[in-house]
Amino acid sequence: MTDQEELRRRVADFLAVHDPRSTPAMGWLQARYDAGLAWVHFPVGHGGLGLPRSLQGEVDELFAAAGGPDNRPRVNMIGLGMAAPTILAFGTEAQKKRFLRPLWTGEEIWCQLFSEPGAGSDLAALGTRAVRDGDEWVVNGQKVWTSGAQNAQWAILVARTDPDRRKHAGITYFLCPMSEPGIEVRPLRQITGEAEFNEVFLTDVRISDEWRLGEQGNGWRIANTTLNNERVAIGGRPVPREDGMIGIVARNWREHPERRTPDLHHQLMELWVEAEVARLTSIRLAQKLAAGQEPGPEGSAMKLTFARISQALSGLELELNGADGLRYGDWTMTRPEEVHFLSKDAGHRYLRAKGNSIEGGTSEILKNVVAERVLGLPAEPRFDKDLPWKELQR
Repeated sequence: MTDQEELRRRVADFLAVHDPRSTPAMGWLQARYDAGLAWVHFPVGHGGLGLPRSLQGEVDELFAAAGGPDNRPRVNMIGLGMAAPTILAFGTEAQKKRFLRPLWTGEEIWCQLFSEPGAGSDLAALGTRAVRDGDEWVVNGQKVWTSGAQNAQWAILVARTDPDRRKHAGITYFLCPMSEPGIEVRPLRQITGEAEFNEVFLTDVRISDEWRLGEQGNGWRIANTTLNNERVAIGGRPVPREDGMIGIVARNWREHPERRTPDLHHQLMELWVEAEVARLTSIRLAQKLAAGQEPGPEGSAMKLTFARISQALSGLELELNGADGLRYGDWTMTRPEEVHFLSKDAGHRYLRAKGNSIEGGTSEILKNVVAERVLGLPAEPRFDKDLPWKELQR
């Protein structure tokens, strides 16, 4: 029996016992995880069966067709797309047992405490300090642009534990409970009127050493695993042809022939080709991941392309709408539970797309990553690379 046939049999056996129409949603998700049918490529005992990653899509489709509940992937994108693979790669067995199940079921939502007011593009310059105090770490600092922090129970956190070492070497990675005293979450209102993002202040926050992920001082290496997965999660997932922004603009073009001009036609054709190239490249990346390889710098290229095309298409949509493109619906201050890149109206899409070239790594930094790690070009001069962090100008 092939892996695919065995997997189908397991799904059928599971559904025979756990009917989604009569089983409470959370209980159904927990049972699916325990059966190894959550992340099928994860190890046995951690929501998977150790099967090829390429089979994940089929499992998800079979359960969706049966009416199975989902695990709120849009709400917990950071947990599912970034925290989980990092915990799997670097966590202890106790950490994997503690975190992966409630993370996958959506019982615990995660956020990311990486960027700081003075350390965004140059994340290694971060200044949030973690000082050892017995079996705990005392953390003080400020993080910014934290998506979903208002809803999160846990965070992935990088903090400086050794200011005497060079900036990349003195960082440690933690799993931070967001309910700890001393954590304050403040909304950051965006140009759309919403507040998806937050600034987070940490004042004498105590984190048990059992929630340190990996060795002390190895945080930069671990954070790069998170960032590579983040870029794939944002801009590297395979989609159907004419999905997303290109589909919205193409439908607009077909439904409103009176809006067409030769110049707009030329712009649309160029962007349609670029969107199709990006789609096919994302399929290639998915094939690499399905073969068991970890995401690398090509995820940066995909995220860079996604941001550029998304912004260009949202601008073209406004031009196609003419004067109606200047309309903007509701600018009420809201705290959305999940991000809707394509929802609402054209004005919202245009304004929200401005964030695409910042979140998940700025486009400028991603160009450096592609230039150095894909094209093999000389590295940008970094005069502070080997200096102790405490000697850096800030």
